[in-house]
Amino acid sequence: MKTLLKILTLGIIYLVCQPIFAQKNAQVKHDFEKIINSKHSFPFNGVVIVSKNGKTIYEKVHGFKNFEDKIALNNSNQFEIMSNSKLFTSVLILKEAEKGNINLQQSIKTYLPEISQPWADSVTVHQLLNHTHGIKDITKPLLFKPGTEFKYGNYSNVLLGKILTNVTNKTFRELATNLFKEIGLNETFVYSKTEKHQLVQGYFYRNDSLVPNYQTMITEEELPADGIISTTNNLAKWNNLLHNGKILKPETYQLMITPSTLSQHDVFGKTPQGYAYNIRNVNENNVNYVGHTGLGDGFSSLNIYFPKSKVSLIVLQNIMPDDSEDYYFYEKQFKNSLLKSNLVR
Repeated sequence: MKTLLKILTLGIIYLVCQPIFAQKNAQVKHDFEKIINSKHSFPFNGVVIVSKNGKTIYEKVHGFKNFEDKIALNNSNQFEIMSNSKLFTSVLILKEAEKGNINLQQSIKTYLPEISQPWADSVTVHQLLNHTHGIKDITKPLLFKPGTEFKYGNYSNVLLGKILTNVTNKTFRELATNLFKEIGLNETFVYSKTEKHQLVQGYFYRNDSLVPNYQTMITEEELPADGIISTTNNLAKWNNLLHNGKILKPETYQLMITPSTLSQHDVFGKTPQGYAYNIRNVNENNVNYVGHTGLGDGFSSLNIYFPKSKVSLIVLQNIMPDDSEDYYFYEKQFKNSLLKSNLVR
């Protein structure tokens, strides 16, 4: 009898909640379509997805993977995610920490004995992960005392990649590829000049016209900073796994997302917000979310996750404006729209 009552109660809750949830979805769709069709200085060209509990509730594919040949985009097309690659590097480091192979509070000299600078004994792995290390170049003095300031850049992740290689005797490419296979990210790979898979063409929007970019900024050394290629669906799956305890232990995951410094970024507002291990932890409009951006090579990306509602917003574009005032224009619009909705509250 109790079981039957429980089933009936759940059924009633489902019937009551479904129309409300459908209404929320309809509002998101309406708002997002309006953003996509807005007549801004450059067009939206890419894929945007909103998912909840790993299930897609909105997806829009708009534009071309190649403008010269007028080849339309599809949702299996892959994009350079640029700095959103850094979180994958953090996860690889933290997985080695879980095995006892890396101590996050240990100096980098322990894992990079080839660095001869005296400051190598004062910079920790933790400070590489949250960009408070002060390193500009391994041949030069530090910019500031480690741990006292935040200065974002790719070089910390280059060094994290070297640490991974020294600790595991495997390249970053091997480690990342193994991770993708382990968690089922079948549309995600490490950039290669010879194997493009479904990678779309990147474009710069310059002087009111599209200019294809054929000169990548991705080097073998910088793969841990900007070398991951993926799709919106795979990133939604990644979010659902990572933020729900399927990849890291709970205590390790908390280390990864707990802010240990502050950083300002226009996508996330004019005031400094929390920064953790290659991921931002933001409180905006009384809503908490974590995530990051990526920009370069004619691509831009946004990947954010709302823990309370288990909602992901992922935007991948293959048009990058030359005007810095227009960086992440559409990403900000989508994010702001979602923050105003009831879907993430």
